[in-house]
Amino acid sequence: MKLLVIEDDLVLGRALQKGLSEAGHDCQWAQEGRTGHDLAAQQRFDAVVLDLMLPDLSGQQVLAQLRSQGVTTPVLILTALGSVEERVSGLKSGADDYLVKPFAFPELLARLEAICRRASPRPVTVLREGPLVLDLTTRHVTREEKELDLTPTEFSLLEYLMRHSGQVVTRKMLCEHLWEADWEGITNVIEVHINRLRAKIDRGFEKPLIHTVRGLGYAFRSS
Repeated sequence: MKLLVIEDDLVLGRALQKGLSEAGHDCQWAQEGRTGHDLAAQQRFDAVVLDLMLPDLSGQQVLAQLRSQGVTTPVLILTALGSVEERVSGLKSGADDYLVKPFAFPELLARLEAICRRASPRPVTVLREGPLVLDLTTRHVTREEKELDLTPTEFSLLEYLMRHSGQVVTRKMLCEHLWEADWEGITNVIEVHINRLRAKIDRGFEKPLIHTVRGLGYAFRSS
């Protein structure tokens, strides 16, 4: 993780930077609120460790300004202010977690990893293109709520075409995607699979979804 620590206490700030670096993370340390704010606003960090009682710009002000500027970097407040009201106020102001001093370093590390996991974009498990829905988890494919029975190769071929919807996909690209093989030596295998796939997803429906682009390859178009 790339981390930013905003902490004015020299001993604690130095210890945090050293501990997080030794844990394998890239860690920067700012001793003032304004400096920390500028770093967080101008650079991309995976998470920020933020003290509330800073000399020039309080942690609350730093957090409020970052959120008002659209900075969504996860923030863990690390402070001696530990009342319920202070915790609630910190979380409501946009913090992702709140840890009270004194603290155990393994807990701090675990909390940072947790807020970074929560902030990570979740992988897409369902592809939707027009009337066609492909579920990567269940391996089900439906068109207009009619379930289509595809072989593993046909499923992989359709997924690739849908992920490149509207783009021309060459036979070489499909070949290398399906078999991780060089194009040399492959004859009409792709055409055979495309024809079988077309028979399943286009037959009986008014509008075809897989189109041949003469001399180039194929394109999936839902509109």
